[in-house]
Amino acid sequence: MKVILRADVENLGSLGDVVNVKPGYGRNYLLPQGLAMIASPSNLKVFEHERKKLQARMDALRAEAMGLQGRLENLEIVIPMHVGENEKLYGSVTSTIIGDAIAALGVEVDRRRILMDAPIRSLGVHPVRVRLHADVIATIPVKVVSDQPTEEAGLIAELTEEEKAALAVEEALRESEDAKILNGVEE
Repeated sequence: MKVILRADVENLGSLGDVVNVKPGYGRNYLLPQGLAMIASPSNLKVFEHERKKLQARMDALRAEAMGLQGRLENLEIVIPMHVGENEKLYGSVTSTIIGDAIAALGVEVDRRRILMDAPIRSLGVHPVRVRLHADVIATIPVKVVSDQPTEEAGLIAELTEEEKAALAVEEALRESEDAKILNGVEE
């Protein structure tokens, strides 16, 4: 079945291409979605009149996607996860979790557009790709951190301001004594 594409279709072609597709794909997906029309001499003439309007709409969508790409790449996405021994995650970070984290920052992205080869299973910064348009793919850094504060940080958070100041002075004295010993100066 020959069809004229009315939009860019991934892995098939771009606007205006005349392509050969299986009848079921054309009848059940491309035609009802408005992505294509049957290639006939009369439809070719109709398409040529419609082409400029469709091209303008595609250019507007591409420009919008490029603007969203800039916003996404400037976001700092931090996902706290439960961590076990050796900094291994309990569970994994999936596209749904990343989509929810992006939405919490005020940017709406369809989670099916988040491209991941495999779920994230370790702490650190991981690049994640998001397909915003057939031609526009944003790469965003996703930082996976532990949701549990370290034991030392938890103890320090419970101290009063005076205890924290005393602890800082004690730490400074310990460092200066260590420096004296390393330099061979003894009192």
